[in-house]
Amino acid sequence: MPTAVANKSIKPIAQGDLFSVPGLSGSALKTGVKESGDLDLALIVADEPMNVAAMFTKNAMAAAPVQLCREILKDTRQIKGIVVNSGNANALTGKRGAKDARRMLEETETAIAGKALVLSTGIIGVPLPIEKVTAGIKQAAQQLRPTCDDVAEAMLTTDTKKKTVAFEVEVEGQTYRVGGVAKGSGMIHPNMATMLAVVATDAPLAQETLQPVLKRAVDDSFHRISVDGDTSTNDAVVLMAKPPQSGSALSAEGTTLVDSAIGRVCRELARSIVCDAEGSTRVMDIEVIGAATIEDAERITESVAISSLVKTALAGANPNWGRIISAAGNSGVELSPEQITLELEGQTVFEKGEVIAADQSRLNEAFGQDRVRIRLTVGTGPVTRHMLASDLSKRYVEINSEYTT
Repeated sequence: MPTAVANKSIKPIAQGDLFSVPGLSGSALKTGVKESGDLDLALIVADEPMNVAAMFTKNAMAAAPVQLCREILKDTRQIKGIVVNSGNANALTGKRGAKDARRMLEETETAIAGKALVLSTGIIGVPLPIEKVTAGIKQAAQQLRPTCDDVAEAMLTTDTKKKTVAFEVEVEGQTYRVGGVAKGSGMIHPNMATMLAVVATDAPLAQETLQPVLKRAVDDSFHRISVDGDTSTNDAVVLMAKPPQSGSALSAEGTTLVDSAIGRVCRELARSIVCDAEGSTRVMDIEVIGAATIEDAERITESVAISSLVKTALAGANPNWGRIISAAGNSGVELSPEQITLELEGQTVFEKGEVIAADQSRLNEAFGQDRVRIRLTVGTGPVTRHMLASDLSKRYVEINSEYTT
């Protein structure tokens, strides 16, 4: 389907969020899990069970909620709700953690009279104050409303901004909505990151189509951002969709349009995460062109994205471009200087093994922008890959040296 058609059919909803999708309601409250006294529990509930797909962290130390959700989704194809607690990850908490995650699930399913998933985020290795959480779930279930901006706030940990987005999509004379909410600020890297995201649509999508749709969206969004090279124990992205009724199934073209809208929601949420990276002052947009394979392209982009030397140069607005090429050389991919061309904000500084004289004042100005474009041509094949990554500032060190709640 031509991009122009997709762009015309998919439109952003001003100030839209997850609850722009009809049939969803939510609530958020303070249970006391966060010592700060901020909102720390969110409940998301559908009027009727929705088809579901999910992707989780690849960290071998996956938290109890992740393990429980994986178990649930082996047999469950529809859910009615999701409970999210922040301030405590319920990770590396042993048998007690598993029991606490199960109690959260049971309390939620009783409160909403349907199947549910459990998501947690926050400090690792501290037992969850489960009585506070279960009491909060009971209360939250009594306060559901169709618009709930507080849900996005209740999911946050070190984030400074709420992350929400929604689009309308015109399909075969019908208007559907796709909305999402996310949290994430640190421990961000592909596969996935310290992030939670819930995406939903009232478009009728068959359950068997959801996992491929979600994987495409995640691979092109949450797997294309990096803050610090770390992947957490609790990452989860959940996609919910209205089940098709008799005669309501979308055509192949209609499914493709909704697929595109879901992808756009995920990309916007991913962008908002990296732009809100812990202590970040600017973001680099890395484009690697001409790699031999997808694997090579990903290794090169990630090597640049996680390089402390590149990230600190970015933080200092210092266009020390040699660090970028050096980081690419550290990727383990076979590269030659004679094939490398590097452009910073459209200015070529290195071309096929030779330094190119550039306007230093323009380079300094370019590296001081909020978003810096880095274009690295490696000349070994046809593959291109993008990644967004944050800088590494003194504030990042301060946040993570002090973080305990």
